[in-house]
Amino acid sequence: MRIGKKFVALMLVCCLCWHLPMRCNAEGIEEPDQLYALSACLMDAESGRILFEKNGQERRANASTTKVLTLIVTLERAKLQDVVTFSDYAASQPDVQLNARSGEQFVLEDLCYSMMLESHNDTAVAIAEHVAGSVEGFAHLMNEKAEEIGCEDSHFVTPNGLDEEDEQGPHQTTATDLARILSYCITVSPQKEKFLEITQTPSYSFSNREGNRSYTCVNHNAFLQMMDGAISGKTGFTGTAGYCYVGALQRDGRIYVVALLGCGWPNNKSYKWSDTRKLMQYGVDCYSRCALDELEIPAECMADIEVVGARTKELYGIVSAPVIRVKDPSAPSAMLIRSDQKIIITFERENIAEAPLRKGDTIGTICYWLGEECVRKDYLLIGKDVEQMDYTWRLFQVLQGFAL
Repeated sequence: MRIGKKFVALMLVCCLCWHLPMRCNAEGIEEPDQLYALSACLMDAESGRILFEKNGQERRANASTTKVLTLIVTLERAKLQDVVTFSDYAASQPDVQLNARSGEQFVLEDLCYSMMLESHNDTAVAIAEHVAGSVEGFAHLMNEKAEEIGCEDSHFVTPNGLDEEDEQGPHQTTATDLARILSYCITVSPQKEKFLEITQTPSYSFSNREGNRSYTCVNHNAFLQMMDGAISGKTGFTGTAGYCYVGALQRDGRIYVVALLGCGWPNNKSYKWSDTRKLMQYGVDCYSRCALDELEIPAECMADIEVVGARTKELYGIVSAPVIRVKDPSAPSAMLIRSDQKIIITFERENIAEAPLRKGDTIGTICYWLGEECVRKDYLLIGKDVEQMDYTWRLFQVLQGFAL
């Protein structure tokens, strides 16, 4: 890009405050406290912004909540009508089990329900071996997908979430990473509709390929009946992880995800439901959806840019070029804003540039601020090519003038 070599850019700043209706106590908003979970996160699923966390970056075992990642990797990489054969290793997995026999065959789609509704550990291993050839190969796919989603503090070793360790470390994640994974599954993944269909199903019956054994699975995600708008989730427990849960709720166009790790040990099975309700209710009561694309930006931001040294019909005429606004494809279109918060928009751009310019050259940025965090950045680009008035072009113009 060749812009403003001899000119100092004029920096313009404009602020726009977006006020939302109060939905909490006007005296001040109290964040959730006295949670049972050792680690917790409440996330805006659409933008990925953390609305609340308690030790959200602390790595912990996460038990069968792992199967959320196992399912989405499977849906994105395999065909649901594939035939899966149980190996000796898959059939030997500890409870909870489908109790399939070594060599027994099933349709992959049926096994997805087995894994998510009843949390069958043997099923998860059979699926992993079918998709990647081995548990180790599937773990590689899980870690690859987690990194793609944006998880920075997770390491997955098993497809069922049973506690295990490899040369890179123990099987573990964080509450924020776990919330990020479910957010991806229900809002971004090309298989999000199938993911929701499976995790929302109350019960499911199927048979093996031979048709001589039948199975019925019941969904153990009690949160689906606890709050209006509950749309997905997965429980988990091991002796190391304690009770774990990740779930999602949708209300009025807002989607909240809660992730809990270490939320009690026997006999405190209900703690995860108490924490989930408390965090979800806080989100529903105190946050509204702000459509960032609909916020008004200052007119000066989109004003044409003056270009010096450009070709014109008159040798010393002034040329201007249009400015266009482009959003980063990965940036959120909307996000949840608490009733005591506001969005502030600032922009920085050049008002004068030097030819030549090319369509798509960047001349500035627009930032959407929430507190001290820039939650979205748009780019201001040149809208057309502008050629330079070089010596050859000037000579041609002079000779053309004499000819006329």
